[in-house]
Amino acid sequence: MKESIPITWRRIPSRYRLEGTKCENCNKHFFPPRNICPNCRRKGKIKPYVFSGKGKVVSFTTVYVAPEGFERNVPYVLAIIELEEGARVTGEIVDCKEEEVKIGDEVEMVFRKIQQEDPEGIIHYGYKFRLVKK
Repeated sequence: MKESIPITWRRIPSRYRLEGTKCENCNKHFFPPRNICPNCRRKGKIKPYVFSGKGKVVSFTTVYVAPEGFERNVPYVLAIIELEEGARVTGEIVDCKEEEVKIGDEVEMVFRKIQQEDPEGIIHYGYKFRLVKK
């Protein structure tokens, strides 16, 4: 999965800060960012929004056969996270064993290395999630 440098730079706000958008007309939050609200269909009311990074696990699976470029990471837990603001994102759950993850668990965003193309290539960073210990 090779990405060009310009694409990598354009994705920095959403990958590095979990930045999406909020419609100021209907108060819905969206990730990834949207230009038009799918709920009220009005232009001009969409504003950038940085999510808190806190949420809960809605669904998850353990990946044993990874796509190209992620073979070294297996097994890993991939989950759908519902953020406090209501948007849902897909992210890897880190810093725990796969048996520890349960639906409804609280999680928080962490900033981690996602992938490196080759020893001297681009290093991609982004968000992952970890369980919130109670």
